[in-house]
Amino acid sequence: MYTGTLSFDLLLGDVRSLKQKRSVVRPIVAELRRKYTVSVAEVGDQDLHRRATIGLAAVSGDAGHLTGVLDECERWMAARPEVELLSVRRRLHGDEDE
Repeated sequence: MYTGTLSFDLLLGDVRSLKQKRSVVRPIVAELRRKYTVSVAEVGDQDLHRRATIGLAAVSGDAGHLTGVLDECERWMAARPEVELLSVRRRLHGDEDE
């Protein structure tokens, strides 16, 4: 079994309130969940209206498949016009990790 995580640090565009932030972040979280069948949530910077940290996790029996899913999620996020992707942190764990 392999698990992988991504953490996206995002700068949001023309957002002036936490309510506007929700209207940008919620569709991103929902689309990642729907399109790639991963677990995803806003995990940081909840009190800042122009920043967001989104965490994503996936599990697979095949390391190559898992890497492919994470790559697709990262490319999808980088292509979003409403956000600027500042950084991505990736972690992969396998059965042999202790």
